[in-house]
Amino acid sequence: MARNTGLMPDQQPPRSGSEGKDRKFVTALARGLEILRAFTPEDEYLGNRELTRRTGIPPSTVSRLTYTLTKLGYLRHDPKVDKYALDIGTLSLGYRRLAQDRVRAVARPYMQALSEATGCFVGLAAPDDLEMIYIEVFQGRGPLVLRVEAGSRSSLAEVGKGYLAALPEPRRSELIARIKATCRPEEWPRISQRFERARRQYKERGFCSAVGEPVPEVSAVSVPLVLNGSHEILDFHCGGLTRHLTAEILENNIGPRLAALVNRVKADLSSHT
Repeated sequence: MARNTGLMPDQQPPRSGSEGKDRKFVTALARGLEILRAFTPEDEYLGNRELTRRTGIPPSTVSRLTYTLTKLGYLRHDPKVDKYALDIGTLSLGYRRLAQDRVRAVARPYMQALSEATGCFVGLAAPDDLEMIYIEVFQGRGPLVLRVEAGSRSSLAEVGKGYLAALPEPRRSELIARIKATCRPEEWPRISQRFERARRQYKERGFCSAVGEPVPEVSAVSVPLVLNGSHEILDFHCGGLTRHLTAEILENNIGPRLAALVNRVKADLSSHT
């Protein structure tokens, strides 16, 4: 996403000095972002020499950064002019954030109503590599409450079954292979079976249920929301303590109600496009 810094092209943006003071500061990442920020709304293409002038980053480093950013889909190289333009990867970051904010705004009243009616935790999670991060949560007030806060992260293997069930191939297989690589060999058959069961449930009933998973004390259902016109998939969850949520309650009550919630959110989003 281009940012107009108000500087003339040959001027360098001020450095914060964080690179030498903070051991947690990742200089390579900061410099990669400087390259992307060097593009203004008036720029279509910039070459390595121009990027060096604008950022103050050494030419050899700029060359490696533009190569890497091109491989990752954030820059596009035009060999005819030997220059770079912002590619779809930079736009997708902004679109993803806007889409998530829009879904949250539409879903909040429905999520709150379901949480109050059932006493369950209701959450909305977004994927982040091999994790799911909760971007909206509502806590029930009854005995089913789970203390999960917005911003909490859980592994994709634990709470991402609905997301994986809706994910198209080959992306689904790629993620599952990466999850397998992080698991102990003796655990993988059980985890793999959970993924396949969730995929069957989603195809047959429109939601995935899990009794006592990922830990025996917790049971929940999940329903993925596939945003129209994009590859963005968010995952709605509703659950609580296993001693109060039997398989029958999940499958005949909570699951259908959460699926209906997601359908209402999808309909509201479509009506405002």
